[in-house]
Amino acid sequence: MPEYPDLTVYVEALETRLVGERLEKIRITGPSLLRSVEPSVASAEGRRVLGVRRLAKRLVIALEDELFLVFHLMIAGRFRWRSAGAKPWRKGGLAAFEFSSGTLLLTEVSAKKRASLYLVRGEAALAEHDPGGVEVMDLSLEDFAAVLTRENHTLKRALTDPHLFAAIGNAYSDEILHRAQLSPVQRSQKLHADEIARLHSAVRETLADWTARLRERTGDAFPEKVTAFHDDMAVHGRHRQP
Repeated sequence: MPEYPDLTVYVEALETRLVGERLEKIRITGPSLLRSVEPSVASAEGRRVLGVRRLAKRLVIALEDELFLVFHLMIAGRFRWRSAGAKPWRKGGLAAFEFSSGTLLLTEVSAKKRASLYLVRGEAALAEHDPGGVEVMDLSLEDFAAVLTRENHTLKRALTDPHLFAAIGNAYSDEILHRAQLSPVQRSQKLHADEIARLHSAVRETLADWTARLRERTGDAFPEKVTAFHDDMAVHGRHRQP
């Protein structure tokens, strides 16, 4: 599932291509994708894009008339950027969003279709899709400690709980804990002050480091190879490897 670094790079790539452009047509081909009824999809067509943002692990495209497209990519959902008029993928294609600047495709190459799209109106309706986890990059050490020790979870569970911390999942929690040299099964309320400080630093450093790496790899292109596994990860996906 795309996490903070991947989603940040997605937002930046979408901003440069969509802000100020008009959403001309929405073509949904995945029967399970759209999870909302009102407002209708047709009401979003013809609106200009005002911004792109991340909401926890969701990506949000803000349109005129206080309309928001809210995407949750889940494990296998991915965006593709193509020239204007591109058709949805036949295999794994869920939708095509035709903008005046090009076509944004949404795909999910998986037998289980879990990716979702909601169209909502107003900031209050958008806020209902926020699970409530805090943005770790904005947290002081004291605030981080308060959230971390609010409940007595394993560190792995605490970091990946969307109600505690936003946009950290399986992959980057592994990298964070390795950098902090803390066990994933250690309990959050059993940490010493110096261990909490190490973990706080590791969270910020790991997410910043990987965001920078992904930015460099993507350059001006659109991020097409979004994955939870990278050869230069320290521990995630490296079972039985150094």
